[in-house]
Amino acid sequence: MTSELIILLWSAASIGFVHTLLGPDHYLPFIVIGKAKDWGLSRTLGLTAICGIGHVLSSVIIGVLGILIGIQMQKLTWFEGVRGNLAAWGLIAFGLLYAIWGLRHYLKHKRKARHGHEHKSVSHATPWMLFIIFFLGPCEPLIPLLMYPAAHESAMAVILVTTIFGVVTVGTMLIAVWAASLGLSQIRFQKLQPLAHLLAGIIIFASGLSIQFLGL
Repeated sequence: MTSELIILLWSAASIGFVHTLLGPDHYLPFIVIGKAKDWGLSRTLGLTAICGIGHVLSSVIIGVLGILIGIQMQKLTWFEGVRGNLAAWGLIAFGLLYAIWGLRHYLKHKRKARHGHEHKSVSHATPWMLFIIFFLGPCEPLIPLLMYPAAHESAMAVILVTTIFGVVTVGTMLIAVWAASLGLSQIRFQKLQPLAHLLAGIIIFASGLSIQFLGL
């Protein structure tokens, strides 16, 4: 193992950790959705893991194809930027729509009413919408900072770098959601519970705005 590869592997771990921790969209949507829907921790973590894997895998697939076909890194970086822009706007739109639905839910039901056609459709659609948004959203540093430099080493180097980056990224997402969910479970929110969906939508909306306009 060359010194360059060792540096790349350490970089993959550190970039995956920092990139995830500094991006509130990597954990806040799952925390607030799980709390609003009164999910168990295992279900919340399950959705987090699936979305996290999809998030990393989409960039890995694009990066591998780019390396195999010989696409210039600048073009892939541009394409990943377009995907990131679409994902951020998708998160903004999802948060806004969910907040509007949450407000209607509060005004109509006042309590934890979980019946009716409209509520069921939103309940089933929410995880799928999050997965699509995360699958569309790129891991911006993965291709230019890790995959392309690793490709100059060997195919095994690309596999090692992407694996470490993916494991650290998803693992950090899970730890952040786990820690926050456990902390919130110790706090009673009875008075805010009727507004849980509205507040969740607002927080997701704000997360999307932070990504789109603050670059977090």
